[in-house]
Amino acid sequence: MRLAGRSIGFGISASHCSFEEVLPHIQRLQEEGATVTAVRSFNAATTDTRFGTAEEWRARLRELTGRDPVETIVEAEPLGQQKAFDAFVIAPCTGNTLAKLAGALTDTPVLMAAKGTLRNLRPVVLAISTNDALGNNARNIGILLNTKNIYFVPFGQDNPEAKPTSCVADFDRIVDTVVAALEGRQLQPVLIERRRRAVR
Repeated sequence: MRLAGRSIGFGISASHCSFEEVLPHIQRLQEEGATVTAVRSFNAATTDTRFGTAEEWRARLRELTGRDPVETIVEAEPLGQQKAFDAFVIAPCTGNTLAKLAGALTDTPVLMAAKGTLRNLRPVVLAISTNDALGNNARNIGILLNTKNIYFVPFGQDNPEAKPTSCVADFDRIVDTVVAALEGRQLQPVLIERRRRAVR
């Protein structure tokens, strides 16, 4: 088991269409020996959508991890002081969360937990899911690619014809990216030809 004894924070921001793809990787991290704590952004924790209600997703996370997700800044703030996480994953990482992280804004539980992890010089792993990765958020991706202790799950365009500026991480590579990040290296290649997915 490559993550035996490791504590991994798993931040979830509000790319609701990606939740079903992302959540199985919490189980995969645990199968590698990690203890996982979920942290949800305010929008992920409170918004009901056609992909499921906030309470349904909360119950799924509780079932997967054995504990309630962290959902407030008050709960998230001590995690850095406690050195709670060996690494922190944000999956899915929306364009909004990406932009705030690049701009050093800390106004959601996910961003607070990421900031706490970075203050301890530990890795933050981003699995992006954003319609403007090759638009306004391209500059933020560039900033974060060049930021110490931030690593990207390999990503590519998910539907270039219908959404030419959209990119999504290959969520199947989350675990491998975390393992590499804990060794201080970026999983390569970062830019991939991703399998296509329908507009959701």
